[in-house]
Amino acid sequence: MSTAILTGPPPAGSSLEEDLRSLGFDVRVAADVAGALAAVPATERVAVVDHRFVGHVHALRLALTDPRFPAGATEGALTVQPDTRASLTRALAATDDGASLPGTLAARLEADGVAVHRPDLGVLVAAVPDGGELRAKALAETEAVDDEAVRLRSAVKSRDGFFTTFCISPYSRYLARWCARRGLTPNQVTTASLLTALIAAGCAATGTRGGFVAAGALLLFSFVLDCTDGQLARYSLQYSTLGAWLDATFDRAKEYAFYAGLALGASRGGGHDDVWALALGAMILMTCRHVVDFAFNEANHDATANTSPTAALSGRLDSVGWTVWVRRMIVLPIGERWALIAVLTALTTPRTVFYVLLIGCAFAACYTTAGRVLRSLTRKARRTDRAAQALADLADSGPVAEAAAGSLGRTVPGRAYSAPFWAALAAASLLIGPLVTGNGGTWRAVLQAVVYAVFAGVAVAQPLKGPLDWLVPPVFRGAEYGIILGLAAQSGAPGALPAAFGLVAAVAYHHYDTVYRIRGGTGAPPHRLVRAIGGHEGRVLAVTIAAALWHGRGFTIALTVLAAAIALVVLSESIRFWVSSGAPAVHDETGEPA
Repeated sequence: MSTAILTGPPPAGSSLEEDLRSLGFDVRVAADVAGALAAVPATERVAVVDHRFVGHVHALRLALTDPRFPAGATEGALTVQPDTRASLTRALAATDDGASLPGTLAARLEADGVAVHRPDLGVLVAAVPDGGELRAKALAETEAVDDEAVRLRSAVKSRDGFFTTFCISPYSRYLARWCARRGLTPNQVTTASLLTALIAAGCAATGTRGGFVAAGALLLFSFVLDCTDGQLARYSLQYSTLGAWLDATFDRAKEYAFYAGLALGASRGGGHDDVWALALGAMILMTCRHVVDFAFNEANHDATANTSPTAALSGRLDSVGWTVWVRRMIVLPIGERWALIAVLTALTTPRTVFYVLLIGCAFAACYTTAGRVLRSLTRKARRTDRAAQALADLADSGPVAEAAAGSLGRTVPGRAYSAPFWAALAAASLLIGPLVTGNGGTWRAVLQAVVYAVFAGVAVAQPLKGPLDWLVPPVFRGAEYGIILGLAAQSGAPGALPAAFGLVAAVAYHHYDTVYRIRGGTGAPPHRLVRAIGGHEGRVLAVTIAAALWHGRGFTIALTVLAAAIALVVLSESIRFWVSSGAPAVHDETGEPA
């Protein structure tokens, strides 16, 4: 329960008390706000509201009920979470101006170092009129704006893909309101979206035309629910740590499970087509593309003097309506991508789905990466220590790379492009032999994996503040995932490619988990976890040694055991973190395509 303290009796005819109760507040009227605050249990959120307040209920909702912020305020209203109660008590003790108490308290909280969230109300009204004429004017302004319509519009991201904006959001927002009015939570809708996608994957796995048609329809419905959960969270301001974890991981789980379903369906269909290599390739391409996005953003979002002619041109293009949508569509964001997969699944074959997906996503990856390379080369920026640490964490280095960084890496002079050079050299040392000369499954490949680990250590020994150092993590991801795919394909062992798919899925989950923790401001997973699963170079060594030691089903068993062990370790730690009280409520409000 939350408590709202009114600074006095509201004027006759005011709906303020009723509005606050509709937001879940227990309302108390008290001239002595400090005394009323002391009577509120320390575990409750508390709000202080000027009794003369006039405005929309949604303005109060935005200011007083958002759980992501320690304090929130708008004209005439202030709220604090339990952790900030001590600062509010100090502010009250130093305040004797009751005429504008919430505003004065908010200023004192900020002076005390508390970050006070002030939501952008747009056309919504929040006012403390002084006198009957001003109050009548504020009431008229409030009546002139339909706050429910504003609330519905604001439930939709301001920046999203073309398909989501024009084909999903026009009706999914009403589904979100329907869910809110029936007491459903965003987490429940997120879970429903996952279950729908898993059923879709099961339909695809039947290998029948009817199954493929049903799979396509269910995948689209899963995406509708996927949009609805975020809109429901924004509509009702239901943000949570568990929701952050679900939102951060389920999109990838749904998409990659559907890839597996398509691969199973292809093998069970009339043609008995084996497309596991294509399914694994699609998962690798998507994961590496996301790592490029994350690494570039982490390297540059807090850089100083961060200007570039290329970025300026991009901004000018975004000011022209049609170029905005073209640029958003050609990168195949999640809406366009899932619509493409759903339609092709219903009308064609799994092999066709993967061919089109790989070609489209490869083009999108080349387009976005080339643009970011150009920006980085023309950008005058000084990158921060925080950005360098984020890139080091995203690199996911284990004990072997760390040992190489602490020894050989210290002797290599650091230059602007040293880190990506050594990372690319490491990847080439690992992949050229098995993939070009076909020596996978031999001890020579193991030696090449050792060279990869050493060169990877040299790469991360660099300062990681260079213009292209954000390429280091995706290069490592491509090398690790690529060698798993290559060795599994070359082995010809029964079940090796499905086992490799499971292994890459488990490792990719760890990498996504790392990304979302960093984005939440809590840093990477504990280093003991990275060491426990070997780091990227340790896993590469383990897979190449397994390929050299065992052939046939032995290699498949080794991949399966490794996948299960990694999944168990990373999932248990991830669940522990995201459901703990200290984990942040992170929700993507940028609209960046996933």
